[in-house]
Amino acid sequence: MPLTLEAARAGKHVLCEKPIALDAAEATALRECRVHVMEAFMVRFHPQWLHARDLVRSGRIGALRAVQVIFAYFNDDPRNIRNQADIGGGGLYDIGCYAVVAGRFFFETAPRRAVSLIDRDPAMRTDRTSSGLVDFGEGRHLDFTVSTQSVPHQRVQLLGTRGRVEILIPFNAPPNTTTRILVDDGSALDGSGISVETIPPCDQYTLQGEAFSRAVLGEIPLPYGVEDAVLNMRALDALYRSERSGKFEEI
Repeated sequence: MPLTLEAARAGKHVLCEKPIALDAAEATALRECRVHVMEAFMVRFHPQWLHARDLVRSGRIGALRAVQVIFAYFNDDPRNIRNQADIGGGGLYDIGCYAVVAGRFFFETAPRRAVSLIDRDPAMRTDRTSSGLVDFGEGRHLDFTVSTQSVPHQRVQLLGTRGRVEILIPFNAPPNTTTRILVDDGSALDGSGISVETIPPCDQYTLQGEAFSRAVLGEIPLPYGVEDAVLNMRALDALYRSERSGKFEEI
């Protein structure tokens, strides 16, 4: 975050790698910026996420009740930046932030409170397996598990009152091949009610960069600004506070 602030003060627009800061208080310093600053969650620009949200908006699965996220990989190298606790390593910072973004993206509202269960590596002190339950109000829940020391796997599921959407490779979507979304009408537990919708190949990083560039050029509004990043950090802060308190924490 200090480098982002330094660049912004020098008049440079900044597309900043996530998470944008180590806590919400640090992120609020970016409010002083008079340039465009956007947190780089590339998934929000991938057509599979946009299409899944359109399915929710259209009522295809009824009222969205739950967003479920699994995101895991295995990396126990203490030299890796993801495993250095003092500079923001750990599962919540690295990939838990995506789970929070998923809840906000598909519910299209702000989270209210959160509770977490966190297991830390005894040597590196980073959170290696973290689960959370985030309350979006009106019976809408995000539940997730992220891990830096588990078998590689990722899914996003959107559970509605009349159907379900599943994004098979939601975060590391391959740029050169198609991606798939499963749409389940809920008619059978054996999966026979599932249809597959295919998304053409695309590079989500390119799409993100193009959108940010267009905003810099004044062609479109900035898709996501500082306040969006602050809100995401507030949710992560609440999850870390819950680790200590063992209770739901307000966001």
